[in-house]
Amino acid sequence: MSRRAPSMRACVASHATGGEGMAAPGDVTDEAQVQRYVDAVLERWGRIDILVNNAALLGGRGVLDESAADFERSVRVSSLGYFLNTKIVARSMAERGIRGSIVCVSSSNGWSGSPGVIAYAFNKGGVNNFVRAAAMDLAPYGIRVNSFTPTAPTPDNPELLAEGVRGVLDAPPGALRNGSGVETAAEPWRRPVRWQGERAPMVPMGTTGTPTDIGHAIAWLSSDYARLITGTDLVVDGGARARNFAYIPAAAEQLAGPVPLIALDDAALPVV
Repeated sequence: MSRRAPSMRACVASHATGGEGMAAPGDVTDEAQVQRYVDAVLERWGRIDILVNNAALLGGRGVLDESAADFERSVRVSSLGYFLNTKIVARSMAERGIRGSIVCVSSSNGWSGSPGVIAYAFNKGGVNNFVRAAAMDLAPYGIRVNSFTPTAPTPDNPELLAEGVRGVLDAPPGALRNGSGVETAAEPWRRPVRWQGERAPMVPMGTTGTPTDIGHAIAWLSSDYARLITGTDLVVDGGARARNFAYIPAAAEQLAGPVPLIALDDAALPVV
């Protein structure tokens, strides 16, 4: 669900695996619009079993540079997006006796600090406790609520990325951007907040994964295999969060790397 219908249609087309899909554009901060697109899904299929909350504004600035207006907009999109979709979809599940699954996408920025994204980090930290509270509210209905924590993935669908986003993702490690402490003539006291030298491998498994890895994990978390998992967080980040900050596992050429990716088309879960 997005405000941009063309991007949603492209996403649906790229992920069609023999099933059906539909674009449901709307403003996640507007309760009437959320209700409208949820109703459209219900009208077409009659039920919703799984909700994945992922509304967020990427990027931003650090605490010294972020504007109040941009901070407020970022917080509004994430907080209302997760709340309104959870509320309205969970009501549809409860009314129909559906023991559904709601997954809220968190981020490594919700658990540890990263420069230059103060509003995003604020949002993701809030997601983590929203999940625990919502899980308690919805447990009597058999509706599970969990969070999922990736770290910055390697895109495997670059055709869906805007040029501006691609430029950010292609930036070299440690590159300064979005006001993260760049010295200016007006503020000579400013210091960079990211080291720009050579970086040894920071992820023990040698990669942060791709959106397809995220899809596999969320599909499992929403399946009957995870029927007793609620109010918790699933971390899929190649070991990044588990790593001691002073420990580097090995040089890049010495890392075994992840096992080959299983295409989502070939990973259908059996019905339990």
